Amino acid sequence: MASILTSLKIAKEKSNDLIYFVEDDYIHKKESLSEMILTYEKISSQINRELFLCPVDYPYLYKKAEQTNILIGGKHHWRTVNESLLTFMTSKKLINKYWNELMLMSENEHSPFETPLHKIYEKEVCLSPIPSLAMHCTNVNSIFGLSPNIDWIKIWNENED
Repeated sequence: MASILTSLKIAKEKSNDLIYFVEDDYIHKKESLSEMILTYEKISSQINRELFLCPVDYPYLYKKAEQTNILIGGKHHWRTVNESLLTFMTSKKLINKYWNELMLMSENEHSPFETPLHKIYEKEVCLSPIPSLAMHCTNVNSIFGLSPNIDWIKIWNENED
């Protein structure tokens, strides 16, 4: 919880625009950041509001019979979701607006840990790409699963240094 606290404080103090919170166990496609920034600018201006973007298309979210909207981003389709983990992009405006709620994730344990974030998504737009732009490595053997139809070995090899 200390790392989310530090990240939130840095975002509040230092940044003026978009903030990308990323956990250390994600693999990203090379185009992930540019796609997220282009999509944020495009969709935010179309709907005239700030939003949240999650880079992962989590298969477990398809197991729920929830309505979703599909929007076109830079080069990907994006769908509305009501959940994400702690890797997401948003604006400084939304960080300030939901500061107290976001701080709850660094102060108290919740089950799931991201519950305060999910409550924010009840009021704000959160989008996830189709297909996924990133993979959460922890999900290999978890209920969250890996987004299908992507050659994750190839992406791993492309990112190898």
